[in-house]
Formats: sequence, C-alpha cells, structure tokens
Amino acid sequence: MLSQAQGTASAQAPVVLVVGDSLSAEYGLQRGKGWVALLQERLQAEKVQARVVNASISGDTTSGGRSRLPALLRQHSPAVVVIELGGNDALRGLPLDMTRDNLATMARAARDAGARVLVLGMEMPPNYGARYAAEFRQLYRSVAETEKTALVPFFLAGVADLPDPTRLFQADRIHPNESAQPVMLGNVWPALRPLIPRR
Repeated sequence: MLSQAQGTASAQAPVVLVVGDSLSAEYGLQRGKGWVALLQERLQAEKVQARVVNASISGDTTSGGRSRLPALLRQHSPAVVVIELGGNDALRGLPLDMTRDNLATMARAARDAGARVLVLGMEMPPNYGARYAAEFRQLYRSVAETEKTALVPFFLAGVADLPDPTRLFQADRIHPNESAQPVMLGNVWPALRPLIPRR
C-alpha cells in the first residue's frame, strides 16, 4: 500500500507513455510479464523516478495510434512517448507512405506536447520480398531523421533474427513469448534511458 507521500511522488514522476500494438500489450502473456511491465520494474530497480503508462492495444495500426494519441497526451502529459506501431500496417498491406505519415504525425504531436520521442522500428519477414522489406525498414529511419526522434532500428533484434526464429515466439509464430520480453526490453533500454528526465 502506497503512503500518501509515495502516492504523490508517483503521480508527479515523469510519465513514459507507450503507444503500441500486441507486441507491447502482453498479447498471449501472463499479465505483468510483458516488456513494458518489465520496464517499470527496471526503472524502480535502478531508482529512476518515472511512471510507465501502457496505452498499447492489440491489433492497432499507425492510423489507430494517430487518432488515439492527442487524448493520451492531454491525459498523461508524458515526458517521453514510445511509439511501437507499424507491424499491423504491413500485415494488412497498407501503403508505406501512409504508415510513414502517421508515424511522423505522432512524433510531431508528441514533441509539440513537450515530450521526447522514441520510435521502435520493425522489419518484415523475407517472404514479403526484399524490396518491400528494405523500404519498410527504411521508413522508420526516415521518420526518426526527419522528426529528430530517438530510434531502435529493430525492436525484435535477438528475437526474430535467431537461427531458430520460432524459439522465442508463441505457437502463432507472430507474437514473442515470455522469454523474449527481457530481450525486447534490452533493445529499448539504451535508447530510452537518456530520454527520461533526471530528477
């Protein structure tokens, strides 16, 4: 049970807002085992004053994130916004230009609200074709460069690119399993930690 002082301190701590899809929404995982929950634990373990708000929704696209973000910014006034979206756009065959524009718009909106921004890049499997995969990978770099955000080039590095790519995935071969979550956090942490205000 939080004391009143602890509760006040928690409420005043800088907010890290995660806007993502099933990769961040603990799809198929026991609650509290996803990388976002592990992030909050790591912040506490390292005595970093910050509070994580997970606004991720399974199945969400960049269009969904773009429409949800303004209200989230008003509600939480985050110091940092982590954008983890785009994979579902590709799975649905949505135009890359639309995905790029949505991500850029989200980054600008977050920055205009006073937040620092971290974009988590994704990659598509080889069966999507080399050209498409390269263009999809590049759109994240393009957004990061244009909007001057921090970037994790490939959020699932060390998970989806292993010799046995099924080892760290659930039975659907789409969603990482519980063992993959610390690896995912490890990809995010070095880029995220410098963005969190020091108190």
